[in-house]
Amino acid sequence: MNYHKSVLLKECIEGLKISSNGIYVDVTYGGGGHSNEILKILDNGKLFAFDRDQDVLQHLPKNKNFKLIQANYKNIKSFLRLEGVNKVDGILADLGISSHQIDVAHRGFSFRFDAPLDMRMNLSSSLTAKQVINEYSQDDLSDIFYHYGDLKQSRSLSRAIINQRDKKHIETTFELVDSVKNIIPEKKRNQFLSQLFQSVRIEVNNEIESLKKMLEDGVSMLNSGGRFVVISYHSLEDRLVKNLFKRGSFTGRVKKDFYGNIIKDLKEINRKVIVASNLEKLQNNRARSAKLRIAEKILN
Repeated sequence: MNYHKSVLLKECIEGLKISSNGIYVDVTYGGGGHSNEILKILDNGKLFAFDRDQDVLQHLPKNKNFKLIQANYKNIKSFLRLEGVNKVDGILADLGISSHQIDVAHRGFSFRFDAPLDMRMNLSSSLTAKQVINEYSQDDLSDIFYHYGDLKQSRSLSRAIINQRDKKHIETTFELVDSVKNIIPEKKRNQFLSQLFQSVRIEVNNEIESLKKMLEDGVSMLNSGGRFVVISYHSLEDRLVKNLFKRGSFTGRVKKDFYGNIIKDLKEINRKVIVASNLEKLQNNRARSAKLRIAEKILN
């Protein structure tokens, strides 16, 4: 079994417009698929990769141009400064969860395996999925399911979970699934549960706030002409990326100077979002919801 199959690999590498002597950052190393392709092009350049997951240490490339930084990508600026790097030529972010993390049962990321409710990307973090499910209020759970999972049944879900945990704490992934079994639409069971588990994972790992900080700091670190390449899998993530790339802000509000000129640091390379081919979607489930956006730092 492959550790992880990279999504939209060719499109990402082309989108980065890699210079053999440039400095690049893969903020979501995962299985290393994108990083390994970048390294093939580098001569005297440098690739820094970020990943919090200890499991990635088992399959790092032996390459003088590569360095892994085991930290949250929200700290991209501070950790790269420690390496003496203030500006970079390209940043790649493949958001979401790796195939490996889903397939490792004990991590609790998947509804396919019976495991403790964990879902931490970084096992040294304190907040777990078990705490979210058993300690959050009904309103807070509803908000998480609605905003992070796009689940219209968010209130019914939170109510069912509260009713179950009042009888007995929900300890495992199967117990969570069982607590909401009467709400799951039979024809869309897998999609529904994927969205449910995704919403809890995003909360556990504070993914939205981390994403915002990484995007803002990443833009500030790009050299003029440098590329930002982002794959997202969730509508909220994609909306943040789209608004920043297109309008220069997460809200989508356009900032203008005294003369009415739009103020933004990036220009879109692909005005229409890039999605995977039908063949790739058949070969890789993660590719089905993948949306790729590419932007370039405007010359200052």
